[in-house]
Amino acid sequence: MVEIIPFQEKYQNQLVQLILDIQQLEFQVPITAADQPDLFTIDDFYRKNGGEFWIAISENQVVGSIGLIRIGNNNGVIRKMFVSKEWRGKTSGIGQRLFDRMLTYCRQFDITTLYLGTRTQLEAALRFYDRNGFLTVPKETLPADFPVMSVDNVFCKLNLNKLDYSD
Repeated sequence: MVEIIPFQEKYQNQLVQLILDIQQLEFQVPITAADQPDLFTIDDFYRKNGGEFWIAISENQVVGSIGLIRIGNNNGVIRKMFVSKEWRGKTSGIGQRLFDRMLTYCRQFDITTLYLGTRTQLEAALRFYDRNGFLTVPKETLPADFPVMSVDNVFCKLNLNKLDYSD
């Protein structure tokens, strides 16, 4: 059983460990916790302007995360979407559940366009974003207030007004 909940501080250390293990050990991304101060200021960085941060919890363990930063002009930026290796794929559906929870939030709070940055080596993530309707865009076309991470080299955009939300 996996529950998707808004981030709670009691899961801080687990969240940081999950993300660093995936970045550093699994994908050899040259990034440290110090390079990601947003991980230690969830309220200020994600929630302050109307964004949110969710975690997936199984047996009191963090197994996934997704953050949404609200920027100007009804735009949002996805950040820190990670799922523990053991919980990835269509069988568990954790990544999709996290993403869908964020989409529901976007509809509720009138966020109409999503952006994200990632890396070419994260092939499964790129396939996930493609399946969910994202288009690759040049870095130069990102909104001026898009918070670029230095390790990202692929940028994507999703117009939520073009998605079919019918049940």
